This record gives sequence, structure tokens and C-alpha cells, in this order.
Amino acid sequence: MDTTSRYRDTARQRMRDAIVEAARDLTIARGWDAVRMADVATQVGVSRQTVYNEFGSKPALAEAIAQAETERFLAGVNDALYGHDDVREAAHAAIFQVLDEAAGNPLIKAILTSARGGSDPLLPFLTTRSELVLVAAAGVLRQWAADRLPALPDEAVAFAAETIIRLVVSHIVLPLAPVDRTAGALADLVVRLVTDPVTP
Repeated sequence: MDTTSRYRDTARQRMRDAIVEAARDLTIARGWDAVRMADVATQVGVSRQTVYNEFGSKPALAEAIAQAETERFLAGVNDALYGHDDVREAAHAAIFQVLDEAAGNPLIKAILTSARGGSDPLLPFLTTRSELVLVAAAGVLRQWAADRLPALPDEAVAFAAETIIRLVVSHIVLPLAPVDRTAGALADLVVRLVTDPVTP
């Protein structure tokens, strides 16, 4: 790839990132239902058609927001996991990081608040369409397990990872206890799943 092509690709990616960030900011301020593609374009300083050219539709932009937010969370999860060798400590640190971050995350707050008042089209990315989160998060957990627990069967790791991720997501959507207590209970469950591997 020549220098001109690289520059063009970099500039396009910056613009896409700016569109996603603007859409995120507007969602926090107004709720996703009230966000219009034209408003996103105005905030970024591009035409409405440019936003459509890049993302195709509002649902596709919603998916890009969910993808970017997932990547933000998983960077923290990765750091938390690799800061520990002990399974329980690593699990507790990662789960606590996610739940604590989610509790203060303005986008998640906006989605959940909007959903309580009726519905929010972004909510399914945490619930019924959470495969984006499941696949990405499971990849991070399985890589850590491969590095730190190489003797564990891959099927058992995959099942444990998916189980814990689903439980963590459910506690984001409907927290039942303080973050530290929930993280501790789920970390204990991780230890059980690791010491007595289960395959579906």
C-alpha cells in the first residue's frame, strides 16, 4: 500500500471514529431514539450523506457504537486479567473492573434509563443481541486461560467464559448487590468452573 492510500485509509478511520464518538455523545445526552443521522453529521462537521456512506443505516451505526464500547471495556478486562496469576484474583479484578466501569458509564446509564421508560434500540446489544460482547469477551478470556492455564480443556474454558460473561452482563443490566460483593461471588464461581471443568 502506498503512502497516499495509507493516508486516505487513516483519514477515513479517523472520520469513522469521530462519527461513532459523536453518536455516542448524542445518545448520552438525548437517548438513542432521539439521535438523528443529520445531527451526528453536524456534530462531526460532515454531510449527512457522508454518515450514510460510511455506516449505511442508523442500526449499523448503533452496532458500531456497541463495538467501540465493547473494545473500551475489553482493554480494561485484559489489563485486569494479566495483572494477576492467581485465577480468583484475576477473575475478581476483571469482573470488578467491568461492573464498576459499567455502573459509572454514561452510555450504559443512558441505555438502561431509556429502556426503563419503554425501550432503547441499543439495549439488545447487552441482552438479546449480545453475541458481539460474548464473542469478543470470550476471546480475551480464552487467550488469558491459554497463557495461564494451558492444561484446561478448551471446551471447558469456552463454557466457563461464556457462563461468566452472561452472568456479568446480567448484573450490568440489573445489579442485585454492591459491585465488590457480586465480583467476589462470580470470582468464586470461576474458581469452581476451573477446578472442576464443565463442558456443555
